[in-house]
Amino acid sequence: MKLLVDMNLSPRWVQVLADAGIKALHWSTLGANNAPDSEIMAYANANDYVVLTHDLDFGAILAATHGKKPSVVQIRAEDVSPEVIGKQVIIALRQMDSELEKGALLTVDPSRTRLRVLPFLSR
Repeated sequence: MKLLVDMNLSPRWVQVLADAGIKALHWSTLGANNAPDSEIMAYANANDYVVLTHDLDFGAILAATHGKKPSVVQIRAEDVSPEVIGKQVIIALRQMDSELEKGALLTVDPSRTRLRVLPFLSR
């Protein structure tokens, strides 16, 4: 699994993930700081990345487009620093690795982790 860390998260995430054996790049090393979410999603999809973000818009994009990829991991916490929630995120990534490879939206918050398999189906 390769992670693409969104601009709304610190570049420190890249090293924390690397220390856990997870390949990651921060968007700031690849594209414009003000790139639209759709551009980040397109890059992640074309290059087989999972997007790590604090932004709810990525889940909304998946829902609106009925997308199967890229997978998105949303951190939902007041403090999204890797020092505070990094361990929980890494555990969730390892536990949900196969689902993320196939296409999923994973939400990690301090009290729980939720997974939705993609594409989202209308009810």
